[in-house]
Amino acid sequence: MSTTYAMRDSMTMLRRNLKHAQRYPSMTISIVAMPILMLLLFVYVFGGALGAGIELPGGGTGDRGDYTNFVAPGILLMAATAGAVSTAVSVCTDMTEGIINRFRTMSISRSSVLTGHVVGNVIQTMISLVLVIGVALLVGFRPNATVVEWLAALGILALLAFGLSWLSAAIGLGSSSVEAASNAPMPLTFLPFLGSAIVPPESMPVGLRWFAEYQPFTPMTDTLRGLLMGTEIGNSAWLALGWGVVLSVLGYLWARSAFNREAKF
Repeated sequence: MSTTYAMRDSMTMLRRNLKHAQRYPSMTISIVAMPILMLLLFVYVFGGALGAGIELPGGGTGDRGDYTNFVAPGILLMAATAGAVSTAVSVCTDMTEGIINRFRTMSISRSSVLTGHVVGNVIQTMISLVLVIGVALLVGFRPNATVVEWLAALGILALLAFGLSWLSAAIGLGSSSVEAASNAPMPLTFLPFLGSAIVPPESMPVGLRWFAEYQPFTPMTDTLRGLLMGTEIGNSAWLALGWGVVLSVLGYLWARSAFNREAKF
């Protein structure tokens, strides 16, 4: 099947998934609500104590406003990971409700079914990020990024959402039920907590600090913070891009293998 037909089929599947999200918005609302609630929690409940109790990169007085600037990039990263659950659920739903069997009788590209899910999730995630950024600005987030730096930050978030969507698609294909698919990606959404999203790794115990420094979400958070707040990035940008590519490639290969194994056209 030619690339033109594959792209056409992928666009058809993308429209299908976006219409489904529009008709059943509960999952989309949860994708937006979770990071916003986390932002409000850490700013208004923990912000005063955490801001005064840690040494924030770039200095500052350690008040709630400084902590808001510190934690907001980490919350944006959490927003990018929150959509992973919806991809797993939507893919598993297609696999368990017989939609795939209908697609088997149609002359469509194999890859288009999963591509529609993944691209649709990335679009929803980017929309949710815009809303989270708006709320962050309302509660005191004051980035000093240029337009180019904003675009770079959004590009990193889009790459992360793309990679996690493919991983979640593979998880959804391997899940026996929608309930299992909704629970399986949850560890991905908690990994930012064990990085530099909420507090600097330097404040953690030695073992946890080692894990935080070498897991993929820490260089991504540090890169976002550097782009938006002007803190030092170092080699975190290259590590963030590398991890994003690795997650995307591994997720795609795993999802393609699982899809071909479970449903062959």
